[in-house]
Amino acid sequence: MSAITIEIDEKRYPAQAAGPGRVVFRRFHLDIAEGAFVALLGESGIGKTTLLNIVAGLDRDFRGAIRFGTAAPRLAYAFQNPRLLPWRTVLQNVALPLPAGDVGRRAAEAMLQEVGLADLAGAYPERLSLGQQRRVALARAFAIAPDVLLMDEPFVSLDEAGAARLRDLLRRLLARRPSTVLFVTHDRREAVELASRIVVLDGAPVRVIRDMPINLTPEERATPACLDAVRHSLDAA
Repeated sequence: MSAITIEIDEKRYPAQAAGPGRVVFRRFHLDIAEGAFVALLGESGIGKTTLLNIVAGLDRDFRGAIRFGTAAPRLAYAFQNPRLLPWRTVLQNVALPLPAGDVGRRAAEAMLQEVGLADLAGAYPERLSLGQQRRVALARAFAIAPDVLLMDEPFVSLDEAGAARLRDLLRRLLARRPSTVLFVTHDRREAVELASRIVVLDGAPVRVIRDMPINLTPEERATPACLDAVRHSLDAA
């Protein structure tokens, strides 16, 4: 696992066509403890995905620095879209970040067994339901035993039963392979159910307007009334 320090002096979207440019982040700071599960909440388009992309190193067009607690952390990213390669089988998709050869193949097979998709190893993504595709994406993310796991609304567009099953799977995977998690969601109840800390973002430039630790037992996280009580306290904060 690895801690994360985010320092963004400025991140700006350039002007396009007749529209003006926009400063997304200015003097933004966020510390994330090693092993924390931090859920990011905020309005659509505010910059949550941009923040993940900056942490991932996919967006380097900013002034500032991202520092990790370890020199070269293993980093995995579960996108809003599963982003499976359609010309590769399920097994080949999971094996993508792993070493080539038998070692990587066996590790990918073990991950598919863990997420309940071993019988679909030879299938192509088009044969899978959206929920199954998201399971494959989770298997691929956890295959490298990441120190840092970035997740951008990974359960969006699923019905509640399907999303609940994937939340349970995520908890089981993290119990076996602990990681520092930065999780973007629009669902406050989902954030309360999963996170050890919720950070609410607002404004332009973006700022932290609420920063709430979530101290619930596993039993309380499985109790709708407990989740709703914390969610209401978050809304009222």
